[in-house]
Amino acid sequence: MRTSGLRDYLDGPHKAARDVVRAELAADTELYDLAVRLPRDEYRDKVLELLQRATAQGHPARGFPKEFGGEGDLGGFIAGFETMAFGDLSLMVKAGVQFGLFAGAILHLGTERHHEQYLADAIGGRLLGCFAMTETGHGSNVQALDTTATYDAATGEFVVHTPTPAARKDYIGNAARHGRMAAVFAQLVVGGETHGVHCLLVPIRSEDGTPMPGVTLSDCGPKLGLNGVDNGRIVFDQVRVPREALLDRYAQVDAEGNYASEIENPDRRFFTMLGTLVQGRVSVGGAAINASKVALTIAIRYGAQRRQFGAPGSADEALLLDYRMHQRRLLPLLARTYALHFAQAELVDEFVRIFDDSSNEHDRRALEAQAAGTKALGTWHATETIQTCREACGGAGYLAENRLATLKADTEVFTTFEGDNTVLLQLVAKGLLTDYRESFGKLDPLGTARFIAAQAVEIAVEKAALRPLIERLRDVVPNRNDAADPDAGLRDDAYHSGLLRFREEHMLSGVARRLKGGIDAGDEPFEVFNRCQDHVIAAGRAHVDRIVLEAFQTAVQNAPEEIREQLKDVYDLHALATIEAERAWYLEHGRLSPGRSKGITALVNELCAAVRPVAVDLVDAFGVPGAAVDVPMVVPSQHE
Repeated sequence: MRTSGLRDYLDGPHKAARDVVRAELAADTELYDLAVRLPRDEYRDKVLELLQRATAQGHPARGFPKEFGGEGDLGGFIAGFETMAFGDLSLMVKAGVQFGLFAGAILHLGTERHHEQYLADAIGGRLLGCFAMTETGHGSNVQALDTTATYDAATGEFVVHTPTPAARKDYIGNAARHGRMAAVFAQLVVGGETHGVHCLLVPIRSEDGTPMPGVTLSDCGPKLGLNGVDNGRIVFDQVRVPREALLDRYAQVDAEGNYASEIENPDRRFFTMLGTLVQGRVSVGGAAINASKVALTIAIRYGAQRRQFGAPGSADEALLLDYRMHQRRLLPLLARTYALHFAQAELVDEFVRIFDDSSNEHDRRALEAQAAGTKALGTWHATETIQTCREACGGAGYLAENRLATLKADTEVFTTFEGDNTVLLQLVAKGLLTDYRESFGKLDPLGTARFIAAQAVEIAVEKAALRPLIERLRDVVPNRNDAADPDAGLRDDAYHSGLLRFREEHMLSGVARRLKGGIDAGDEPFEVFNRCQDHVIAAGRAHVDRIVLEAFQTAVQNAPEEIREQLKDVYDLHALATIEAERAWYLEHGRLSPGRSKGITALVNELCAAVRPVAVDLVDAFGVPGAAVDVPMVVPSQHE
């Protein structure tokens, strides 16, 4: 396999942005043991120093408008951020807080005066900021935040206040040590009326580092990982900021205390505001996928070098990666990493398109759902992959010097921040149900009747267990003794898509029936939804699984001829391992016979064997800098 060609294909249109970050990560050999070598405060200050060094070289500015010193390259900015995940993850997260969240809030929620006053300093790292959304008592439910910002018309100021201990801003990056200003999300109160959550810029420290009057700052203390990020807590006691501190792209308050917004519906206004900040979810998902690449590069290179046991009576020991079980542990995860990489690339392209051309609200909602789903699967995948890689490297994987321990600790929170994954999949499913309801509503009476009849037939067929009979007939065509490839049908892209699409649509229609049945019975809507929540989450995941699969299909189809065949093996491994993981569901619903289910498992084993000779090439193609993966337990790769 030509590793360079595959690497270029993986890097895509933003190869230059990725290579700039790679070069810096390769040059800084001290970057990879900071978490275990330095005390916490020194570690945090070192991370700030590295952030300011990167800022001085202009990399964070890549994604911002040219008039503020940027390059207007949003796709390159995200690609560079994802690539930072090959290095120290505290540095990456601190950069995300500063440039993606704090500066991003100013750019997307503010107007010209905010841009002119603050944006250049935020992009240049001269104004260090926080993104103060989460509260002790409210995490994912942002609409219910308790912090208030009450307008005082007599002075032309907003009074920002923490009314209860539960309203304390919590887990806020940059708050404990370095941040000087916070983008604070609070309930906006004007003329005695609450207008929902809005964002204001509130100074929290003076230039000498002391807290501003009325602002109490404290440290969240030691964490499982990411200890180079100074997460802190913020409490406001009647803190006054000028009226102009309101980031007023979507709502304005004039000097007399009149509130106005072009978006009249408060729910729509709120979700429009949050939708502009979807970049955080896009970036976190990509970073998690890249962290998985680091772990797999280490573990697969180790498995290709480390010997253990051997044939009875032989003095030769076998390579770990030659054992089928070791292949089974690592290679399907490698295949899924490729799948998620291409799904992430599609998401970034869509994100850039939508934010560049002011697309309609439907497109933005679809983007938010796609970002939520990809982030959920990407971060769960990172957790599973890094743990499996750690186990696959035995005791050596447990040593901090070999990086897997730090990777495991630092990525653990990815499943939680930028939205808890379970809540995000619920968001995905709710969007699908909305589309489902709208499509159903467009049907005429005859179409509705046919739809219901089709659902009834679907259920009847399952109950009659006819599908297993159909599958048994399919299993003998072609005959397994035929000279033709007996597994041709199992490696058919349309077969893979069909199974995943059936599962998605079946789950979605089942959820819709349960919800409608409960509401028609007069039950409280919340209770009805709560009873179905596990079903809702499963439907959301089934949808994202299908999106990821089809993104990989497209990538294989578009790949240069010299890498397409090997990439197709990796794709087939991902597709069949995904189906195999859900074979109980497919068996229950008549879409697989026992014989075909066994055939899929056998073919997954064969594909692991086919991928094994190029496994090191496949991880080398990720382009993880040598300093990030040349750990003591692995001899440096000769494939660079």
